[in-house]
Amino acid sequence: MTQLEEFTTPVDAVVSRMRALAAALPAQDGVAVFNRVYLAVTEAVDHRIDSGAFPDARAAITLDVRFAERYLAAVDAVAADRRPPACWRPLFQLRRHPGVRPLQFALAGINAHIGHDLALAVVDACRTLDCEPAELEDEFDRVGDLLVTLEERIREDLMPGPDLLQIADPLTHLLGAWSLERARDATWSAARALWALRRLPDLAAEFTERLDAAVGLAGRMMLTPLPG
Repeated sequence: MTQLEEFTTPVDAVVSRMRALAAALPAQDGVAVFNRVYLAVTEAVDHRIDSGAFPDARAAITLDVRFAERYLAAVDAVAADRRPPACWRPLFQLRRHPGVRPLQFALAGINAHIGHDLALAVVDACRTLDCEPAELEDEFDRVGDLLVTLEERIREDLMPGPDLLQIADPLTHLLGAWSLERARDATWSAARALWALRRLPDLAAEFTERLDAAVGLAGRMMLTPLPG
């Protein structure tokens, strides 16, 4: 068995979980909207890994799986009537609100997952691989570049047509203030800070809590119900 074959099963497992969620949730559910987006991202990363686009397949798979596990843990928490991290609460609380548009759901989920989960996933992966964050930077950047490409496609697919989307449309202003590239840069800084704080658990916990709350606040604003 090759190194690449050894590490394909965990990615397949998270893809299967997301496909099962996609089949179980109503299409208009806000979590389902994000899940479709994230499933596409995970499948694309898996394809890139299989095609050799990541020089260190083991590192890429570990980061990808640790990242996905954060989202799936939030889903499991809600299913078990437990509180998910603060960054995910707005999406789960407003998932059926008729005044929230699909693009808002998709980007709010990306905000939670990139702004909070990815930083923690980098630290998780570093612990698993016994390495420093700098050793994962290439994999982080490749995943980030793919996410930026997919975000552009998401906006194209879910944004209202030109006849509905005017410059004065609240959706234009609400979502135009958020950038995945800026969020990704902030996440890398947060991951490095958390790694540096790993021997100071009280400070690391406080930093994580503040990060979670800040990302959750941004998500709540992104999910502001809009007039139809």
